[in-house]
Amino acid sequence: MEYNINDLLDTYDFNSNFFKEVGPNLLLTNKEIEILDKYNINYNDCQSLKELIFKIDTILTVEDIEELEIIAKAIATRDYYQNTNK
Repeated sequence: MEYNINDLLDTYDFNSNFFKEVGPNLLLTNKEIEILDKYNINYNDCQSLKELIFKIDTILTVEDIEELEIIAKAIATRDYYQNTNK
């Protein structure tokens, strides 16, 4: 099977993985921002990734939303690597 690299590149959304600073010490990808906006989760008033994770988990205790679970795990992983003394 042959693949056309240009077709593959055209189908991938590179911008969704770019980080945007949305607060002090708070970086989110464009995709995470899009999903948080979709579920009306206000990330602008969060002072840390942990605070944002708490907001997401509060919603996940009531509703099972797969895309929120995915970004919660990604944000938790990022928080661990950014804020844990090694």
